[in-house]
Amino acid sequence: MGHPDGMATVSALPSSGSVFFDARDDGRSMRLSWHGEASIFVVSLWRGDECAGTFRLPIAEVPRLIHAMTSALALPPRWAVAEPAV
Repeated sequence: MGHPDGMATVSALPSSGSVFFDARDDGRSMRLSWHGEASIFVVSLWRGDECAGTFRLPIAEVPRLIHAMTSALALPPRWAVAEPAV
């Protein structure tokens, strides 16, 4: 059943996608699901069994998202200690 604000309380996991759990370990998660019929990749944010928000990313933008994420992994962490100059 839907809520007046458009968010739904559902506990089913996506049939085609992945679930990632928040590092804060407080019941938050991010679900990624692919909707091929609409050429949309959906990112939804959850608090327990309640969907708190969604973002619909057109399939054409997915490569740019992946590039942004992999590029960030190539950068040194901000908290890394710089090696002393020799």
